[in-house]
Amino acid sequence: MSTNLILGTAGHIDHGKTSLIRALTGTNTDRLPEEQKRGITIELGYAKLEIDDFQFGIVDVPGHEKFVRQMLSGATGMDMALLVVAADDSIKRQTTEHFDILQLLDLRGGIIAITKCDTVDPEWLEMVVEEVRELVKGTFLEKSAIIPTSAHTGAGLDELKKELVKVARDVAAGNDLVDPHAPFRMAIDRVFTVEGHGTVVTGSVSSGHAKIGERVEVQPGNLETRIREIQNHDLAVEEIARGQRGAINLAGVHHGELRRGQELCGAGHLRPSRIISAKVQLLKTIHRPLKDRQRVRLHVGTNEVLASVRLLQGKELAPGEVGHVQLFLSDPVVSVWNQPFVLRTESPLETIGGGRVLMSNAARLKKPTENDIQMLEQMGSELPTQRVGAAIYFQSMQNDHLSDLARIAGVSSPAENVEQLKEEGQVVELKLSPQKSLLAHQATIAQLAQSIVKYMERFHESDPLASGVDRIKLEGFFTYVQTKQLFDTALKQLLQAKKLQQAGTVFALEGCGPQLTKNEKLLLAKIIERFSEARLEPPTTAQLIKEATKSAQSVPQLVKLACDQGVLVKLTDDIYLHQKVVEEIKSQLSGMLADGSGITMSDLRQHLNTSRKYAIPLFEYLDASGFTRRDGDFRYLA
Repeated sequence: MSTNLILGTAGHIDHGKTSLIRALTGTNTDRLPEEQKRGITIELGYAKLEIDDFQFGIVDVPGHEKFVRQMLSGATGMDMALLVVAADDSIKRQTTEHFDILQLLDLRGGIIAITKCDTVDPEWLEMVVEEVRELVKGTFLEKSAIIPTSAHTGAGLDELKKELVKVARDVAAGNDLVDPHAPFRMAIDRVFTVEGHGTVVTGSVSSGHAKIGERVEVQPGNLETRIREIQNHDLAVEEIARGQRGAINLAGVHHGELRRGQELCGAGHLRPSRIISAKVQLLKTIHRPLKDRQRVRLHVGTNEVLASVRLLQGKELAPGEVGHVQLFLSDPVVSVWNQPFVLRTESPLETIGGGRVLMSNAARLKKPTENDIQMLEQMGSELPTQRVGAAIYFQSMQNDHLSDLARIAGVSSPAENVEQLKEEGQVVELKLSPQKSLLAHQATIAQLAQSIVKYMERFHESDPLASGVDRIKLEGFFTYVQTKQLFDTALKQLLQAKKLQQAGTVFALEGCGPQLTKNEKLLLAKIIERFSEARLEPPTTAQLIKEATKSAQSVPQLVKLACDQGVLVKLTDDIYLHQKVVEEIKSQLSGMLADGSGITMSDLRQHLNTSRKYAIPLFEYLDASGFTRRDGDFRYLA
């Protein structure tokens, strides 16, 4: 069984890439009439080369500076690169830019071909070889063979083929290219129609495999379709797999709905996003720094979209520097963890850098914390468990499901990693329902707990007479926490750490609470005594303010404090009863209604010798607190 690899060309225009491929394969990759007329490659071309136990799907890219976009589309899914330099021209602008792009895409291996060697003398050829060797010094092609060739005479072609096999063996041995469980994915680089068949898309398969009859999705776009036919380099096949070029005939989709930049994938595998968190590496050769909020062109897969760069540390990134960013995209794209991308300036067009996707479906980080930056670093770790932990940190902040954790963290079977994180206490599992749970990172809980403490500090400072914050009010301030269980866990940990204290439904910072002056303490005692004596004809807040000789402005807060302490019971915004009065009424009603009989509002008023003004809110309070239940005009013990 042969190993499938994608081999891509790179190099300046008119350096003989297409001629070299034709000499190697017998295929002219310039298929368009305009290309053949002008003698230049405009669109991507494809060919197949079988040597020993390898099948190379060759992607021939345009070399003109106007067609770098097409070159970037063709570079998607490359396993190996064939860097082409003409002997009579040496290194040119697009040689350098294409080579920069190959480095940014972090290819696994490659080979260098010097073309048109029959047109120069040996001394000149030697000089060109030295220039090329200097260009690739310190890069992934530093130790690659440089093969002098001639498409015209056939010189060097056999040696080139032998070297391709040698590099292919290293690439295949050094990387786990085939994951039988990986979902199918193919970036679309061409869309067209065939009479009698309908819509056809082509691309390089970057993961998984697909068979005729299978249902797949097109993303972005959320289009469901079915594979009707498959071709691999003009040969009809039943199945196509990673490392192969494919032309796939789709059922039920009009070609007008599709475009280059979309991807064909297994159902549910890819999710479009307008925000990507990433690590960016700028080229050393660019002349200006990358600035915060600068607009750039993002090339990911076969897609190109405009993006606004949000630098997460500092206001600019200097040439050659590395930094964490968030990319805010003009249109949604699909990507997976660690997928390479390239950045180019909006205008004039210039390649400035590239990087790796860390979070493909990111939430906006408005004010990145140290935890955020640390977790982004962890997303780039080689250790799967660290990546899974960081992914849970970012996902639990969104209250998102973790069924797509493999795509987010680049781990095929994350269950073991999750169990390890739970055992280590880095991750907790929160039950949302008997069938549903949420994984939350301890750093997320700690961050939420810290926010709660800061809120409580501000509250105590602004209202020194308050005993604390009612839970409903506290939850209302943290409505952005979409999961109640996450909020409960943060509160529980603060209580266990004795940073918070709780009295009923009221929370306060440990050691904090009402700070009363001597006059306020005396006034509070008088207010409580006043309610105790008044019984079922309690004073209003306005009356209490008039009666106060000192600290009258504190009366509303002191009344609320007495409620928080359980001394007073609030019936309405301006009707309060002493707690012992309410307990006496409950005791009387318990005796009166113990036999299952009911009582009306009129009966209660007569029994308590009070007015409807107080009887109605009292009964409503007893109903709301669960002491009584109403059935028509009667109340019964609940």
